[in-house]
Amino acid sequence: MHPSRPSSVARRLRTAVLVAAAAAAAVPLSLLTAVAPAQAAVPPPPSGFTTVFSDDFSAPAGTGLDRSRWLYDIGHGYPGGAANWGTGEIEYMTDSTANVYHDGAGRLAITPIRDANGGWTSGRIETQRTDFAAPVGGVLRVEASIQQPDVTTANGAGYWPAFWMLGAEARTNAATTWPRIGEIDILENINGRPSHFAAMHCGTAPGGPCNEFTGIGSGERACPGCSTGFHTYAAEIDRSVSPEQVRFYRDGSNYFTISANQMDATTWANAIHHGFFPIFNVAIGGGFPDAFGGGPNASTVSGRPMLVDWIQISTRGGGGTGPTPGATGPIRSAAAGTCLDVAGGSTASGTAVQLWECNGTAAQSWTAWSDGTLRAFGKCLDIDAWGTANGSKLLLWDCGNGQANQRWERSGTAWRNPVSGRCLDNPSGTARDGNRIQIWDCFGNAAQTWSTPGGTVPGGTGGGTGTVSATSTIQAERFSAQSGTVTETTTDAGGGQNIGAIGNGDWLRFDGVDFGSTGLRTFDARVASGAGAGVSGIVEVRLDNLTTPVIGSFSVGSTGGWQSWRTVPAAISATTGTHTVYLRFVTGSGQDFVNVNWFRFR
Repeated sequence: MHPSRPSSVARRLRTAVLVAAAAAAAVPLSLLTAVAPAQAAVPPPPSGFTTVFSDDFSAPAGTGLDRSRWLYDIGHGYPGGAANWGTGEIEYMTDSTANVYHDGAGRLAITPIRDANGGWTSGRIETQRTDFAAPVGGVLRVEASIQQPDVTTANGAGYWPAFWMLGAEARTNAATTWPRIGEIDILENINGRPSHFAAMHCGTAPGGPCNEFTGIGSGERACPGCSTGFHTYAAEIDRSVSPEQVRFYRDGSNYFTISANQMDATTWANAIHHGFFPIFNVAIGGGFPDAFGGGPNASTVSGRPMLVDWIQISTRGGGGTGPTPGATGPIRSAAAGTCLDVAGGSTASGTAVQLWECNGTAAQSWTAWSDGTLRAFGKCLDIDAWGTANGSKLLLWDCGNGQANQRWERSGTAWRNPVSGRCLDNPSGTARDGNRIQIWDCFGNAAQTWSTPGGTVPGGTGGGTGTVSATSTIQAERFSAQSGTVTETTTDAGGGQNIGAIGNGDWLRFDGVDFGSTGLRTFDARVASGAGAGVSGIVEVRLDNLTTPVIGSFSVGSTGGWQSWRTVPAAISATTGTHTVYLRFVTGSGQDFVNVNWFRFR
């Protein structure tokens, strides 16, 4: 569909020849199937498959998505990636419940809206998980029940709804290595045409083995009922056959197949042999609609949603299942020579779970608590996702509520978190910065250290109480609650501590902030960033809860180092009274992007 990539602005700018070819393939009668009704729950997976993720979107009407499972894309592109999502589309993607919401009837609505000035907003969401992969020797199936926006060629010019998925690497590099990382377009529709398209993208662009920027496509497939009723759209990555295949389905019918022998083995492996994350969005305008007449125009109607009844991701078969939970023997990283032991107390130092050198020398122990968890620094370690293609996973989560916040998979010499881009490392069994295990940025720069169990997060615990003036300098470590961050010593003027390790979806809460009665209109924040080239994000200010409208925000990229501080101002809506202030952090890069020392209002 449209990742952000510098070279892809012209993607799918079909020539007249390509348009004519697609139109010629437009109406296979075998695909004129009956409209599938919406249903209340996710159906069972196909025979032999096991569900690994699903959502039936049954939350109350007008509510947003569960952010522990779903990621909102914001703006006109990934931070550090190409503008307009790399495709020329014109809408601004938001996390507003005007654009993305549950409709109260068990469906998700993604709605493009035109404002009074002719600008468009819409929604684009991704799964937080990026590790949906076909097992070696097995099959991955990604399927959703969707009703396309109820528009026609008379009033739908520029509409571009899609259900698709990108290779996991896109989360950490703003899709700048597209199309090598792979893209599978399960459903695309444009301009209100009674049809849909499917495609795969790979290799290099322009040209290459996947004919970029067009991709290897199905051509246009007629579907006269797709905008008035629900149909199921699915793709399967099948690594159990030779040659391997990607197959596309509508309402259970396989209508298009791509085989590995259509390209060289390296290109296929780079595009397919890894995790993916699914995406739903409705774009407005761009190269693909332009190739079929363009839009939006004066006749284009606002506010027609794409409805999603459910999504289901499932796998079948495959090898490399990993150990059975509770069995003896280690989970081994062959590249690192490091083992995760789940031997139930039989490790060298007598603890139930250890990251250790495979010769038996303990490297890091996790204390077994009476409630069955294994803890260090208030975090819990669990073993998750048995049988995935890239080996078993480590799941690091908040001990208090059981919500997963960091998922780790093997990558080279470390366990790597595909969402945050961080690594859990025990380099050759040696200490790094005096600790036996570390969370770091995968490039050798320490980000958060872990030592023996029973310690605390270095640098303070927050716990701000009482009332504080909004015009005073509010230290970030005064937070009343937080998610995903750490406290560390700062070298900024005045010393003390700052909040760091801040990435997408993290937040800080400050209770009892008194704005007075004059109407404060400016927000200043003291920030620093050592993020890599092209990595940036947004600092949002919200009042009273995380779902209220943003009252102000600013973007921040590298300042030259994690302790290279600058004060950044932002305009806010005039605010009075006493509120809980939330600082929420948003980035599409999958990497930490900012440290915060203090803030104030004026």
